[in-house]
Amino acid sequence: MNFAAVVFSEGQNLAVIPDGFEADYEHVAELAAALVKAAPDAIIAGPAVALRALQDLTHTIPLIGMSEDMVAEGVLASLARPGGNTTGISLLSPELDGKRQDILIEAVPGARRIGAMADANAAPPYHLQALEHAARSRGVELSIFRVSGPEEIITSIDAVEALNFLATPLFAVPGSQNNRIVLDRVAAVRLPAILQFPEDAEAGALAGYGPRITDLYRQRARITVQVLRGAKPTDIPVQQPDRFELVINLKAAKAIGVEVPATLVARADKLIDERT
Repeated sequence: MNFAAVVFSEGQNLAVIPDGFEADYEHVAELAAALVKAAPDAIIAGPAVALRALQDLTHTIPLIGMSEDMVAEGVLASLARPGGNTTGISLLSPELDGKRQDILIEAVPGARRIGAMADANAAPPYHLQALEHAARSRGVELSIFRVSGPEEIITSIDAVEALNFLATPLFAVPGSQNNRIVLDRVAAVRLPAILQFPEDAEAGALAGYGPRITDLYRQRARITVQVLRGAKPTDIPVQQPDRFELVINLKAAKAIGVEVPATLVARADKLIDERT
């Protein structure tokens, strides 16, 4: 979870007030109130729980958000016509979670029991049921683990043959503390895992599929510039990622004893191997 207040004043350039990167859910309301009290020219925030907390506190400060599915999460009524003071990026995460599950099943064809690690504070039941149905149609049992912190992540990792980490900042943001805990643990127990971002595979997971998080940050920065130059969030349609990468880490596959099928290797946009 992350917040940042942005203050822009002609003649003074730009000031960024970071506050709350990797904040936990218990402190969302407190951090949101502090940022609104600072009266910045814009607030950058995500995921949905942070955006909703800010929406409850201000209808005037522009909010540039990023969340898994802005409409389904109740952040906005429409992507094309956001209305109010919120715009940003909606990540197409429900569809991508399903695609990542398919990739994981293909990467570990012998697995008959895989897991889906879900954010207990975010993952809607209908999304998890759809993933269960899709796995069952391929002869695979899906176990769902709803977690809210690193301790629960560690204990859940040991229970399956392969694991799909569903989209959430709780454990997918490259370089975050929870992300490092996840990557260290899956390596220690030699577990095939797929995560939300290509950078996750570059950092040690078996695979990562989705938009690059660095591209998303740049995309959100461009929206912020529009707002700081006078555009109203209500007039800026919510954007979605349009470029997705599949990265497969063959070094990780070798270390955990998985032979990724050649057909999947051939589809990868990038391979991490001994030469990388």
